[in-house]
Amino acid sequence: MRFDATGKVSLDHIYTQPDPRTYFTVLRPLGYCVPQQAKPYFAKLIQEYRDSLHVEVPQVLDIGCSYGINAALLKYDATMDELYARYGDAERKRESREALLDRDRELARSRRPAQRVRFVGLDASASALSYAREAAFLDDAVHADLENNDPTPRQRTLLAGTDLVISTGCLGYVTERTLARVVRAQDGRRPWMAHFVLRMFPFDAVDRALTGLGYRTIRVDEVFKQRRFASPQEKSLVLDGMSAAGVDARGLEEEGWLHAQLYISRPDDTPHVSTTI
Repeated sequence: MRFDATGKVSLDHIYTQPDPRTYFTVLRPLGYCVPQQAKPYFAKLIQEYRDSLHVEVPQVLDIGCSYGINAALLKYDATMDELYARYGDAERKRESREALLDRDRELARSRRPAQRVRFVGLDASASALSYAREAAFLDDAVHADLENNDPTPRQRTLLAGTDLVISTGCLGYVTERTLARVVRAQDGRRPWMAHFVLRMFPFDAVDRALTGLGYRTIRVDEVFKQRRFASPQEKSLVLDGMSAAGVDARGLEEEGWLHAQLYISRPDDTPHVSTTI
C-alpha cells in the first residue's frame, strides 16, 4: 500500500481507468459517501442561484469531477448506493465498456432531469472525462492542469459562463491557483462556489485568495464523513499530520473516518443566503 505526501493512501489508479468500475469497487468497502452528503447542499445552492440571479439553466463547473459522479447525482437524482450497484457488482466485471455506456445513456434518457443545470467537468484524467461525457453525465469537459498552467483559449472558452463551482474532496491537492484561474476566465463575473474540503487540509490560503478576488466565505457548522481509513497505517499517518497542524481529531478522524467541511463562497456583494437544508 502506497501513501502520498499527506499520509493518505494513494488511489491515483482508480481515476485513470477507461470506466468507473475500479473507482467504485475500491471505494465501496471504504464507505466513500461525501458526494451523497453534498448532493442536497449543491442542489439547494443551485436553486438559490437560479432564483437570485434569474438564470434558468445554471452552468456548474465540477473541479476534480472524475467520472461525473456529482453530475449523475444532481442531474438524474442517482444515489451513491445505486452507482455502487451499477458499477461495483461482480456481474459487471464481465461487461464491456460500451455495454456500461449504453446503460448509462439509457439512464440519462429515461429520467426526467432532477436539476435544470449544465454540468462541465474539470479534471486531469482524460479517460475519466471521456467516460463522463460519453455517458451524458457531463455536458462538456475541460482536460487541464490549472495548478501549473493557464487555460488555453479553448479551455478558457469552456470555463467561461460558469455560474457555480463545486468540488468534493479535491481541494488540498488542487489549490487556490486553480480557483483563481477559473475566476479569471470569467471576464469579470464571479461564480458562486461550494467546496467540501477534508479537515486535514487547511483552507486559509484558498480563503485569502478568494477574498482578494472579491469573495466572502463561510464555513458550514456541520462536519461530513468522507470515507473510512484504508488501513491502520493510513489512519496513523493522517492523525500525525493533523496533530502537527493543530487540528483536533477527537471524536472524528480518531473514530476511523476522514471528515470534510463545507465552505461556501459568494461575491462579497451577494445578499445573505441560508446555508441550511
